[in-house]
Amino acid sequence: MNELGVYREFMTVNVCSKYIKKFNKLLIYGTCVRDEYPHIFQDFSKGRTPLAVCLEKEHINMVGFKLAGLLTRLNVKEVVILTVDGSPHCVQLHFAIEEVEKILGRHINRKHYVIEDGKPIEISKTSVKKARYLSFVEKCIKR
Repeated sequence: MNELGVYREFMTVNVCSKYIKKFNKLLIYGTCVRDEYPHIFQDFSKGRTPLAVCLEKEHINMVGFKLAGLLTRLNVKEVVILTVDGSPHCVQLHFAIEEVEKILGRHINRKHYVIEDGKPIEISKTSVKKARYLSFVEKCIKR
């Protein structure tokens, strides 16, 4: 467990919670990461407030709206997104923070990671953005 010792779902935590303010750094992770890769979850939780999201359960619009509200109200220094790779649900979490940055019209210090073969892999912001465009992906594959 992390320093705060409690499992919390992003959608049930108040956006101005003292829980979030403790570190002013967020780890927003796909819910299954905690159970499937506990050692990776522990490493990424250090110094960050971990909040679970399952986009099989929540709609991306609800998560994005809440995230936009949180980032508007609090001085969050960093947002790390951590999911498994290849999930059509989890990939939306990466898209959501990218969309929130557009909506807010300001830079968000964000990092993207996926877990593949039991290892975290950092994904660039450019890759997250381009992954939304299937025609671009198709062109890359055909090269």
